[in-house]
Amino acid sequence: MKNIIPPVKGTRDFYPQQMAIRVWLYNIIRQVSESFGYQEWDAPFLESLELYAAKSNEEMVKEQSYVFEDRGGKLITLRPELTPSLARMVAQKQNVLVFPLRWWSFGPFWRYERPQKGRTREFFQWNVDLLGPDSPEADAENVAVLATFFKTVGLTPKEVLIMVSDRCLLDAQLSAFDIPAESRAAVSAWIDQRDKLSAEAWRAKASELGLSDEQLSQIEAMLADKELWKNSAELIRFFKAIETLGLSDYVRFDAGIVRGFTYYTGTVFEAWEVGGDIRRSILGGGRYDKLLADVGGDRLPAVGYAMGDVVITLMLEKYGLLPKDLKVSPAPVLVTVFDHERLLESYALASELRRTGLSVTCYPEPAKLPKQFKFADRMGIRLVTVVGPDEAAAGKVTLKDLARGKQVTVAREKAAEAIRQALAKVLAS
Repeated sequence: MKNIIPPVKGTRDFYPQQMAIRVWLYNIIRQVSESFGYQEWDAPFLESLELYAAKSNEEMVKEQSYVFEDRGGKLITLRPELTPSLARMVAQKQNVLVFPLRWWSFGPFWRYERPQKGRTREFFQWNVDLLGPDSPEADAENVAVLATFFKTVGLTPKEVLIMVSDRCLLDAQLSAFDIPAESRAAVSAWIDQRDKLSAEAWRAKASELGLSDEQLSQIEAMLADKELWKNSAELIRFFKAIETLGLSDYVRFDAGIVRGFTYYTGTVFEAWEVGGDIRRSILGGGRYDKLLADVGGDRLPAVGYAMGDVVITLMLEKYGLLPKDLKVSPAPVLVTVFDHERLLESYALASELRRTGLSVTCYPEPAKLPKQFKFADRMGIRLVTVVGPDEAAAGKVTLKDLARGKQVTVAREKAAEAIRQALAKVLAS
């Protein structure tokens, strides 16, 4: 066997079939984002490590970031997430931007993690952020964009749910359990590990954190309380807004939703497959009101989330929701090359058709027509044109529908019109 150099571990090759799915997902994301009035934006793929060092969790910076020293001696990282870049860009133009900001982005990110099902080192991520408003209703709108996406792609509440909590509610509960303020960050991180550890390992870690048996019991009771959100005026308003938006079926309260990043300040949420085999959150987000000030701007309320493409694509595949009719070739028409003498004539015909707005591919060299027809069929191209000696002498073009096995010969100047009519019939069938 040939010694073919493999791709970098944790990355993916996007052959045209996979690229078609990625583009389809991007187009759905764009449609949903813009339906709520969000504007598309992006940031550099390279950022200063300094931007993340004080804004993300320690694991993200020290273990998961791809970091290198540039020729000027500055530590640079491939972006592992987008929110710090968002904060930096908004802080730079905070005095001229029009608020509230509704921004969305879809692009590549890199994290040095252990590759496994649903997790790669290079991935694409959808980011949706609302900056300016400081209200539970704003949080509800942000969650509504996500729920609308699930609804649009065909995922139902029987397959996916958005679980919501509030960091302020959690902090109030931990205070009521007499857990010292200096210990709450570690305890919150431990709560966040509940679904990542076995029940025995998770409970054993409680004693390592200095929690008493009574405090452990109180926390377990808190996590089991599905009505706890009614103790929060903010969450009452949040769920009322979600109800008004008609998306309550997709949203639930879960006191165990904490989120790992230190910059979340209020509402936090994650989406999970319901009763499935994907043992990790599909995405996460929440309110982060202090981050802009941390990068040098004025304090600005903000809420947002990020969804990677890997897990959601696995889910859509699992439930049979990926489109089955994605076209590998963007051109619905193949212009064949009859022989060497008519090679440039075929090139000319292809150019004429493109000038009318049609997408056309031309076979690059003379070959037997059955071979060219087979190529078209394998590429998903249904219509082919033939200009042989008889057609060339008469100024005509033969148009063949490979699927129906029917053909028609038309005047060359009417070829584009005939193709459009044939394509319309294909779409209607």
